[in-house]
Amino acid sequence: MTRLVNHDRSLEELERDRWPVPPVDATRLVATAHALRRRPIGDLTVEDMRLLIGQDIGLPHLLPLALKVLRGNPMAEGGHVRR
Repeated sequence: MTRLVNHDRSLEELERDRWPVPPVDATRLVATAHALRRRPIGDLTVEDMRLLIGQDIGLPHLLPLALKVLRGNPMAEGGHVRR
């Protein structure tokens, strides 16, 4: 069964779970993840989805979007640079 998701809503809205503001000394990863949870999921880039999925955030909503991207372009990638 395919679940219809409103792409104008954020993960916070879809999950009905608002995270507190991250502490001032939070890592860049934590601060970014918090900010991305407030962005409409339809506005997330491939890199945004990679980061959130890699942190096990919003999987029920993001995995179908990521699969759609990969079906269109199996070589899709975000801006993550390995060093």
